[in-house]
Amino acid sequence: MPIRRALISVSDKTGLEELGKALHELGVEIISTGGTARFLREKGIKVKEVSEITRFPEILNGRVKSLHPLIHAAILARREDPSHMQVLRELGVEPIDLVVVNLYPFEETISRGANLEEALEQIDIGGPTLLRAAAKNFKSVAVVTNPKTYGEIIRELREKGDLSEQTRVRLAKETFALTSHYDAAIAGYLERVSGERGFPSILSLHAEKLQELRYGENPHQPAALYRWGYGLASARKVQGKELSFNNLVDLDAAWSLVQEFEEPTAAVIKHTNPCGVASAGSISEAYRLARDCDPLSAYGGIVGLNREMDAATAEEITSTFIEAVVAPGYQAGALEILARKPNLRALEFPLDQREPDFELKQISGGFLVQGRDKELLLEKRVVTRREPTEKEWVDLLFAWKVVKHVKSNAIVLAKDKRAVGVGAGQMSRVDSTEIAIRKAGERARGSVLASDAFFPFPDAVEKAAEAGVTAIIQPGGSIRDQQVIETADRFGLAMVFTGIRHFRH
Repeated sequence: MPIRRALISVSDKTGLEELGKALHELGVEIISTGGTARFLREKGIKVKEVSEITRFPEILNGRVKSLHPLIHAAILARREDPSHMQVLRELGVEPIDLVVVNLYPFEETISRGANLEEALEQIDIGGPTLLRAAAKNFKSVAVVTNPKTYGEIIRELREKGDLSEQTRVRLAKETFALTSHYDAAIAGYLERVSGERGFPSILSLHAEKLQELRYGENPHQPAALYRWGYGLASARKVQGKELSFNNLVDLDAAWSLVQEFEEPTAAVIKHTNPCGVASAGSISEAYRLARDCDPLSAYGGIVGLNREMDAATAEEITSTFIEAVVAPGYQAGALEILARKPNLRALEFPLDQREPDFELKQISGGFLVQGRDKELLLEKRVVTRREPTEKEWVDLLFAWKVVKHVKSNAIVLAKDKRAVGVGAGQMSRVDSTEIAIRKAGERARGSVLASDAFFPFPDAVEKAAEAGVTAIIQPGGSIRDQQVIETADRFGLAMVFTGIRHFRH
C-alpha cells in the first residue's frame, strides 16, 4: 500500500528538511501543524495545514491542534474494511499513510531544573495521541518518531514506494515503547514534586537497550546492556575489546568506590570486591599502592580512578594484566600508552554524573527497591578508654569508606590511607577478619580495622589485636557491645562506633 499522504508534527527539527524534500519528490502530500508547517514552507516544501482538513483553528495557544475526529479517522481507518473507507468518503477525508511525530522535550525541560508550570507546558498531548493511533493501525499506517531513522525510511520509500510490514511493526513497537516511557517520566516527575514520602504505588521503569553482550556471567547465559537513568551505562569507551557482563558489574563497583574520596584514589576490583584501594598525592602513586595491597588478586582485575589518567598511571596499569579501567578522563600521553594493550578496555565517565535515588534487586516474581546507601556515618563516638590518634582517625575513616563497598561479612585493614587486607563475603565475621589479617601479613601490625556491621562476639577483636591492629571502627549495636569494648580496652585498642551499618549482599 503506497504512501500518498503524511502528517508531520515535530518538536525536534533535526533532519526534517531532508525528509520533507524526499517526501515531496516522491509525490507524498504533507499535512502539518504550527511551527513544523512554517519550517517546511521556509524550506520551499509545499504543506497543507491541519486546520484546512479539520476546518477548525488551533486554540488555547496551540494546546489543541491535531486532536480532531477527522485527523484520527484518517489515521485509524482500516484500509481493508469497506465500511471504514465508506465513512472516510462520506466525511470527505483522505487516509493518512505516514505519521511523523516527536514529542515535546519533557525530560530535557525538567533536567534543566524547570519549575512545575514550565514542566506542565512541556507535556505533549496531541503527539502521543497521534503516535498511538498510527502505531495501532500499523498495517495501514507507518509511524516514525526518531529523526535518526529518517534516512532508512527515505531509502526504503525510494526503493519500494512503501514500507514493508516488518518495518511498520518495528516502528510501531518503538512507538509504544516511547509513549510508555514518556508517560512514566511524567508520572515519576509528579511523584517527586508532590512531596509525598515513600515509594510509588506503581513503579514504571523504562530502559533503552544499548548493546547485546557476548554472554552473561557465564558463556551459556545470554545478556544485554540497558541504560536506565544516569550512571556508568552511559560511559564512553575510548579503547579496548567488547565489554562483558562481568566487566560492567565490576566497573560499576570500582566507580562507586572511588567516588567516595576527595584525594586522588584508585581501586582494584575482583568479583565486585576491592582487593586494593589507596589514596595518595598522585593518581599514579594511588594506583601502585592499591595494586600492591594484593598483587596476586589484582591480576586480571578492574581499575577505578577518580582522577584523569596520566602517562605515569598508564605505564603502571599496562605493566601487568588488567581487564578494564574507568576514569573521568585520559591525557593524550596516557591513551598512547594504553594503545599498546589494545584489548584493555578503557571507559571515560565524568565524576559529576547523578545516579537514581534508589536501586533494585531482582527476586523470583518481582524485585526489591531500596534507597541507595549514601550515608557514611551517623556519629563518631569513641567507646574505649583510649582515643584514636590523629593518624588512626585518618586511617579509620579511610577504611570505613572502603568497607562500605565490600560484600558482607566485610573486614578491611588499612594503614597510611591504603587497604592492606580485605576479608569479604564470609558467613562469619571472625572468618572475614582472619582472611583480612592473612592478606595483610606483617602489614597488619600498626593498621586499623573497619567492620561493616557489629561484632556479635569479642573473638574477631581478639584476633585483630593479636595481629597488631591498633584501632577499630564499627557500627555498634550488638547485645555484647560491652564485652567487645572491654576486650578492646584489655588490648589497648581504640574503638569508634558509627551508628550505621553497611551490609552489602
